[in-house]
Amino acid sequence: MRRKPQVVVIGSLNVDLVQKVDRLPRAGETIVGDALEIFSGGKGANQAYAAGRMGARVSMIGQVGNDDLASSSLDNLRAAGVNIESVGVSDRSTGTAVIFVLPDGENVIIISPGANATMTPELAEERLKVLDKGAFLLLQLEIPIESVEESLVAAKTRGVTTILDPAPAVHKFTSESLHRVDFLTPNETEAMTLLGGSDFCIDDDAEVELIARRLLALGPRVVVLKLGSRGCLIAAEGGCHRVPGFKVKAIDTTAAGDVFNGAFTTALAEGQTISRAASFANAAAALSVTRFGAQNSVPSRQEVDRFLIGDTDRV
Repeated sequence: MRRKPQVVVIGSLNVDLVQKVDRLPRAGETIVGDALEIFSGGKGANQAYAAGRMGARVSMIGQVGNDDLASSSLDNLRAAGVNIESVGVSDRSTGTAVIFVLPDGENVIIISPGANATMTPELAEERLKVLDKGAFLLLQLEIPIESVEESLVAAKTRGVTTILDPAPAVHKFTSESLHRVDFLTPNETEAMTLLGGSDFCIDDDAEVELIARRLLALGPRVVVLKLGSRGCLIAAEGGCHRVPGFKVKAIDTTAAGDVFNGAFTTALAEGQTISRAASFANAAAALSVTRFGAQNSVPSRQEVDRFLIGDTDRV
């Protein structure tokens, strides 16, 4: 049997401290929330976990602390079939994220990088030697941006396909680096940060297409602009087209973007077309928002396949 193409994720491993609230407090105000829940998270780990759940042959590259928080995070990745041999141990504590979830399922997040900040360009270059030719490298921006840029250089010298989720949104990303990105997958906020502009209306198809074309002009080969429940818009040299999303009742959107990226990369690695990969990723993300938490909200491959066969309610 032919070996599955390799998916490698380089990025953050965090522990998420999740608090449900009716609203966010004003300055100087104390409010009462629901019970605090603790989950494994981090954009890198979430995306690796999602790729593993979708059936990819996936390896994680990152840094954790020498603490109990790291143990639970690594155990979760192992359970999803993720190879963690390239996750190192730092003298700093494992990264954390404090997440406030509002009644409509939307969230606000505050990150403390911890050990993630110790993923230096030198460490990234050394650990990326695990990359096979023809592999798929998935990156985000919760490790130092210099390490992300070095990873893109290393990937291109090895003939690797690169997928960049530009989150959290940052301004200082070079044009040279964006030209090394095969697939750029921002959401609305990240798109406008990259373009240095204000928010746009995701319900206005013409405006969304204009934004996607402007992102494409920055250098990536393909832009996949995530539009939440509306699906995504794909922009490439040959033109733009929208891939519809799925109508579901959202409970918690915390890891939806991460699930999208993990599923999208897995589908690309399997040889699916960009449009089919995007539809598969939309379905995985839609299922994830119907559940609470980050990694524990990720559906199985079988659940996504069944959902795609039986669900016709598109938006």
